[in-house]
Amino acid sequence: MPDLSMERRLQDQGVRLVAGVDEAGRGPLAGPVVAAAVILPPGLSGEEPWLHLLDDSKRLSPSQREKAVSALECHALAVGVARVEPEEIDRLGIGRASIKAMMAAVAALPLDPGYLLLDFVHLRECAYPFETVVRGDSLSYSIAAASDVAKVARDRWMVEADLRYPGYSFAQHKGYPTPQHLARLRELGPCPIHRRSFGPVRDACGRLWSD
Repeated sequence: MPDLSMERRLQDQGVRLVAGVDEAGRGPLAGPVVAAAVILPPGLSGEEPWLHLLDDSKRLSPSQREKAVSALECHALAVGVARVEPEEIDRLGIGRASIKAMMAAVAALPLDPGYLLLDFVHLRECAYPFETVVRGDSLSYSIAAASDVAKVARDRWMVEADLRYPGYSFAQHKGYPTPQHLARLRELGPCPIHRRSFGPVRDACGRLWSD
């Protein structure tokens, strides 16, 4: 379970506002990569009941993630969300696109953080003091909060995409390479939100061109 030890260490060093930053959507074949930055109120004890709703988004059910985000809407000091679209993912590569989304989420915060705690990415330079934390979303409440916000925001966008691009079942698999998605991709070919640089989509495009 995450805790506040990293945030407290930084606050003891004089950093008042710490932002946790994470992304969702590195692996899907379709849709954006979405990032969130969350600043929790300084001075939390760690025993607040709403904090215990937060965890690595992969360890929570969809309903648990929604409850976590609802709690953050009430209690977080600041939240920023940003996304990078499939065309730019294809141009930059998913690693650089993820970092771009994370930095854009920080820029979207209404408050200026003094330090960033990021779930691990290969980030070499940044306008803010920062550290990247392996498995940070399971260790830090701030990063876990960002993980939950990013995942819920992305899932909601993919449900909307299901209405714009019927037939792919985006509401069910959210663009991940499930057997259902791969079967629809083979049957229908890619739609505008598919990532052309990803192997299964590239293969589907090749089949269309060869037919």
